[in-house]
Amino acid sequence: MKARIFQKPKNAMQSGRAGTQRWFLEFAPAEARKADPLMGWAGSGDTQRQLRLGFGTRDEAIAYAEKNGIEVEITATPVRTLKIQAYADNFR
Repeated sequence: MKARIFQKPKNAMQSGRAGTQRWFLEFAPAEARKADPLMGWAGSGDTQRQLRLGFGTRDEAIAYAEKNGIEVEITATPVRTLKIQAYADNFR
């Protein structure tokens, strides 16, 4: 069983950073999605794909994965870069 541990980045459409401090464990897909012949919707029999576990810290997520024998890939948190810009820069 494979999973990834990551921190959700800030939404680009909003200025707030609510929910970006939590760490998530999300399972990798076990089988490919296929189109349903009747409706045409994409789906699969993989129910772990629907599961996302939230943790307060990265260490808690790693400890949970080790305890349950889950192979994890830890994705680094994206670095926040601030683009300091003055209104006067629009006219240069």
